[in-house]
Amino acid sequence: MFRRMGDAVVRHPVWTIVAWLIAAVAIAATAPSLPSSSDESSFLPKSYESIKAADLQEKAFPSAFTPSAIALFQRTDGGKLTAADKQDVTRITKDLGAKKIDQVQKVVEGQPSGDGRYTMTLVQMDSEKAGQPEQADAAKVLRDDVKALAQGTDLEVRLGGSAAQALDQQDSSERGEALIGIGTFVIILVTLLIIFRAPILAILPLILIGIVAAIANALIAYATKLFDLQANSSISSILIVVLFGVGTDYFLFLMFRYRERLRAGDEPKAAMVNAVARVGEAIASAAGAVIIAFLALILSTLGFLKQMGPALAIAVTVTLIAGLTLIPAVVSLIGPRVFWPSKSWRHEPSDARFAALGRAVQRRPALTAAVSGAVLLLLSLGTLGYKATFDLASGSMPKTKESMVVQDELGKAYSAGAAAPTDVYLSSTTGRPLDTSAFASYARKLGAVDGVASAKMTQTNADGTTADFTVTLKYEASTEQAIKAVGTVRSVAHDEAPDGTEALVGGMSSIYKDIQAAVNHDYRTVFPVAAALIMVILGLLLRSVVAPWYLIASVGLGFGATLGATVWIFQDMQGHPGLMFMLPVIMYLFVVAIGTDYNILMIARLREEAREGREPREAAGMALRHAGPTVAAAGFILAATFATMMLAGNSLLTEMGFAVSFGIAIAAFVMAMFFTPSLTALIGHAAWWPGHADRATAPPPGAGHTGGTPVRDPAGRRK
Repeated sequence: MFRRMGDAVVRHPVWTIVAWLIAAVAIAATAPSLPSSSDESSFLPKSYESIKAADLQEKAFPSAFTPSAIALFQRTDGGKLTAADKQDVTRITKDLGAKKIDQVQKVVEGQPSGDGRYTMTLVQMDSEKAGQPEQADAAKVLRDDVKALAQGTDLEVRLGGSAAQALDQQDSSERGEALIGIGTFVIILVTLLIIFRAPILAILPLILIGIVAAIANALIAYATKLFDLQANSSISSILIVVLFGVGTDYFLFLMFRYRERLRAGDEPKAAMVNAVARVGEAIASAAGAVIIAFLALILSTLGFLKQMGPALAIAVTVTLIAGLTLIPAVVSLIGPRVFWPSKSWRHEPSDARFAALGRAVQRRPALTAAVSGAVLLLLSLGTLGYKATFDLASGSMPKTKESMVVQDELGKAYSAGAAAPTDVYLSSTTGRPLDTSAFASYARKLGAVDGVASAKMTQTNADGTTADFTVTLKYEASTEQAIKAVGTVRSVAHDEAPDGTEALVGGMSSIYKDIQAAVNHDYRTVFPVAAALIMVILGLLLRSVVAPWYLIASVGLGFGATLGATVWIFQDMQGHPGLMFMLPVIMYLFVVAIGTDYNILMIARLREEAREGREPREAAGMALRHAGPTVAAAGFILAATFATMMLAGNSLLTEMGFAVSFGIAIAAFVMAMFFTPSLTALIGHAAWWPGHADRATAPPPGAGHTGGTPVRDPAGRRK
């Protein structure tokens, strides 16, 4: 199939390129805009308690005041607020409300802090637009206006709250995307120049992947709108890296084999056909494993991951099709001139590093497997200290952003949980009004929970069937202590609810509690489904029942090593309270899926060498010799491109960038180079049971020599 595909593309390269350009223009021009949300609650299904509580609040207290933005005032000299300062705050609050800013429904003055150094203005916005770009725009206007109104006073004012966080997250994301894009571009360009010493080859993948990116982003926008998925600004940064990183991987897989076929004496067009025929199955299988793993995210209960899965799967699918059609068409049209001005492509390199590594694996496969396995196990020990943090807002922007400064100041000036209180909604199940005489006792029981600073009944709805008890925690809403405390609040609220009533607990800490439960569900669901589907892909590729088991086990070890190293770096060395809650899920899919690419490429080459009549150990050595440079180059570029995410300046992308780049490095330079080939050599022919995929077969017509140094006559011409 892949030979026929390569032959069709090479015979009609111009038509192939024209078809891609028409598709890019047509799809990109008609695609809808991609929406984005930074509202954590929108990521959860409606079956979770925190979401039920939010829906109840909308019905029972439609005019309830829930601040979307908080203007925090303090004196410029840091002293206590004077009577004149308080009058200025009252005036600013009144004038701010009079401006009738879009999305703003109410502006009221808040309570001063206990030490008298801070006070607040609270701004309520349309709750249906929470986390949407419109509220970020409103926050920008609010921030500018409140600062302008405070000019000429002794007050310093900063704007925080969820709307301001959405604005700062948006700004941070745009800056991060720019840095990631530039970093990715430079790394790919410089690395390809070093590998091939050919400017055309260095620039070509960037141009072609740019076309792929335009199509992929448009298709993602279509899918997001069609299936009503949630979008998040962090996805754009991840997409850049996936498209250019994975696209460059497939480009390298093809170009290394194309160069090998040219060295073996094939004519240029035949060399490309043979390259697609030989490496096409490995590329398709590798991409299939990635796509399947990403699609497994559809089983996630978090809207953020539900959207990410199909988005990344679409990106990799388009990249795969381009790798088997667009890239061969363009390169076959250019021919060997693609390597200009370098002439090294004509000769087998004299550097024998990978040949030496291959001989070492061939001679001592047991020692190689033991040492590489021990490295993975040692790093995996770090997973025992893993902790999760759930503050997606602060994790997606630097701590120096204004809204993050306000969050920290609120925690110091007021009770840490005052900025995001927990609400317990007590509702009648009989339809009759609640018994108000039980309110005081119920509030006392809620207030007695460990970790609760205060609890009081604040309001009832118009017909008296629902009461709102405001519970202020001692801890900031996203901390582990707050999430633990809100779990106890839920238990008490449910158990102590009077007869004929039902309690629902809402608020940010309750949302984070449910996110924690959702992530735990994903661990139990997404992980095994993705692993099982990848094993099916491996089984179909290798025609074996045995090999997929130890291949997926090796990738699992790589995941453990990656998570362990990330815990040691960020929690133990840098003192982070925990890693972002979705990191293990994302890391698992990237490391397991993309890391499997290199295992597939190496094991496919090992099988090819075995089919030449070599014994298992010799085949492993030759596979490392010939596929090693490809795996090393692809692994380095992909790891380096993911590492550019660390330039974004926020903990989410920094942790993600390190974890995925480290995991890919482990997959390429430990698993694919040493662990997998040495294990396959040790297991021998049994690795391919029940088939005989490693048995010698006659080469396909026109396939020629598979590797090594081509035979030459005394004049240096290929025979």
